[in-house]
Amino acid sequence: MTEPSYLAAVRESYDTVAAAYAEQVKSPAELDPLSRAVLAAFAEIVREAELGPVGDLGCGPGFVTAHLAGLGVPAFGVDLSPRMVELARRAHPDLAFTVGSMTALPIEDDTLGGILAYYSTHHTPPDLLPLVYAEFHRTLAPGGCLMLAGHVGDGECVRPTQAYGGHPVSYESHLLPVERLVELVEGAGLVVTARVVLEPEEGRKRRGAALVVGKPARIATPGGDTA
Repeated sequence: MTEPSYLAAVRESYDTVAAAYAEQVKSPAELDPLSRAVLAAFAEIVREAELGPVGDLGCGPGFVTAHLAGLGVPAFGVDLSPRMVELARRAHPDLAFTVGSMTALPIEDDTLGGILAYYSTHHTPPDLLPLVYAEFHRTLAPGGCLMLAGHVGDGECVRPTQAYGGHPVSYESHLLPVERLVELVEGAGLVVTARVVLEPEEGRKRRGAALVVGKPARIATPGGDTA
């Protein structure tokens, strides 16, 4: 398939800001207690299920990937930005990082025990989110868990020209309501089992939300097949 046009702007922008991003963005250990607890809960779910490896999609410089690995999760990272992947590999040589897009993941069907999309899907235009969520559904193993966390809003589109120390960027951020994200996720055949909404506070400019999402397990039929 032809690569969606918005990906070029996202890739170029994050290649540009990668070094500053790695210096300025908080590590998971520096997050607020609730955010840390949400990540810990996801780690426990996928660790105990033992359904397969866990993809940190939109992993950036690998901070969260390494955090999951430290919690006993068999995690690897995928990011659109080659520069981000380069930084992740350098900082965490014991983990695997791959350049790739969430619109066409380099992952086989039904293989992932978990997917973490941590503040990494808000640059996707709303009309293309079904494509991304379909890829999540395709690559998750039956019974697998997706945690989708990110900025939310009332449907506004933010178009910054600078970020992370004044470096030029050309991406857009789409801030959808939580209810719309739930509709889109469930439209992809996934099931939302929990949601957490984080209101703005000191150090957080926008509302955030985390959705815990499952891919239904296959049900054995009397003839021994699965449905």
